Amino acid sequence: MRALIASAFILALAACTTAPASPASDANRVADGSSITLAPGQSAQLADDSRIDYVKLVSDSRCQPDVQCVWAGDATIAMRWTPTSGAAQDFELHTTLEPKSFTAGQRTITLTSLERGDAPKATLQVDLKH
Repeated sequence: MRALIASAFILALAACTTAPASPASDANRVADGSSITLAPGQSAQLADDSRIDYVKLVSDSRCQPDVQCVWAGDATIAMRWTPTSGAAQDFELHTTLEPKSFTAGQRTITLTSLERGDAPKATLQVDLKH
């Protein structure tokens, strides 16, 4: 009976553990010199096996389409870069203001476009620094 209870306890503990985060899929692997479009919550693996995550839309004050505005406005997204070793770095990218780019190790990540809406897709350019 004790063996049965011990086995049940071990199985219950195993069911409570969480699996490690899975790396970005091959579909979200981005080569140097190319771009990738991500939705909030998605990630991409860079050529050096580090990872970028599109965390969320922080703010969006851009002028609405078909509206004449004095200022075009700006949108900001929260991102995270996780190198293959070392601590992750959180950063923000802007559509109009600086910074529009972030240095991720030997690469530069640049926000090239951002859709509109509550969870807009972001297109990012990944370039190897020269």
